[in-house]
Amino acid sequence: MERRKFLKQSALASSLFFVPSFVKAFETNLDSELGYKRLVIVQLSGGNDGLNTVIPFRNDIYYKSRPNISISKSKTIKLTDDLAFHSSLLPLKRLYDKGYLSIINNVGYPNPNRSHFRATDIWQTASASSQYLQSGWIGRYLDAYGNHPYNAIEIDESMSLALKGERATGIALTNPEMLYKISQDPYLNNIQKYYNDEHLSEHNLGYLYKSMITAKSSATYIHNTNKTWDSKTEYPKTPFANQLKTIGRFINSGLQTRVFYASLGGFDTHVNQLNSQKRLLDVYAEGVEAFVKDLKKQNTFKDTLILTFSEFGRRVKENSGKGTDHGSANNVFIIGENLKKQGVYNNLAALTDLDDNGDIKFEIDFRSIYATVLSKWLHVNEKPVLNKEFEPLHFI
Repeated sequence: MERRKFLKQSALASSLFFVPSFVKAFETNLDSELGYKRLVIVQLSGGNDGLNTVIPFRNDIYYKSRPNISISKSKTIKLTDDLAFHSSLLPLKRLYDKGYLSIINNVGYPNPNRSHFRATDIWQTASASSQYLQSGWIGRYLDAYGNHPYNAIEIDESMSLALKGERATGIALTNPEMLYKISQDPYLNNIQKYYNDEHLSEHNLGYLYKSMITAKSSATYIHNTNKTWDSKTEYPKTPFANQLKTIGRFINSGLQTRVFYASLGGFDTHVNQLNSQKRLLDVYAEGVEAFVKDLKKQNTFKDTLILTFSEFGRRVKENSGKGTDHGSANNVFIIGENLKKQGVYNNLAALTDLDDNGDIKFEIDFRSIYATVLSKWLHVNEKPVLNKEFEPLHFI
């Protein structure tokens, strides 16, 4: 079969650019004796306003800085004597009351970047603000400790930098059944029959063909495993909740995936923030609560940790558009059944001591959270992944 014909006619050829290439087999197997811990990462894209999410309802500076968009005490859900949830986060409050939530405040890094694209890259690669990496921290985890193509899956049409390693890469998909149907393209079957390893090495397109063949195997495994389970839990009818429902089905069916990645966009609230953020926090909290219920029914929540972050917080002072501009430090949510530090992990930074841009100063480096998750949850050495040692925290 002519390669040109294959590339031109095969629908699989175009779709597989969203599927990773696993040309080199992973050399280090995950230790099955450790159990099968799973990490679910949720990115609130656009820069969620952490100060209107976890609210210092007794702080006069907060209300003076936000005369139009501050949340009155009567419309909050009290957490501690000083902090409260946005009213949309009642589902998260129920998890909080059960000891399933740890709120880490003032999370960031030195010399913060307030560009969406650059700040996202920093969080996804675990780099310093002045460092540019071409691989993501989950991708490097796969490089060092993965043993299957599907050890990391993002529920999206395209893959984030976070899942791209130097030798291995995670899978991006929105519909496992569609991925399987695409993988059954007859041209791919012909490629498998026609090209052996020796033949592949003689062609410039051998790399692409190997990637497609490996992706076919991954799609078949995901399909065959996923179809064994059908969730009975009712999820909200939102695209975000559907991402979590897909992840829940993967987990409950026993798919051998260590890391899942989901996202909810729209948090760049420069104007008319109150209504936009309320709606988005509703979507987030209701989706997460349904997800936790789904896992608990099957006793898989105990082996699942959910990490929620946003690429930066927002400015303390509101702007003229009744919104907030890009900030720096923010809160991170850790959700799990066996947390060592439940509730509010640390106090909100003083609003009397802001940085030169009027932003909350960071206290906890986000890479310390990654180091904790890697070493204490996934039970691997974090240094090959983060390229540096960071002080672990004590939430797990």
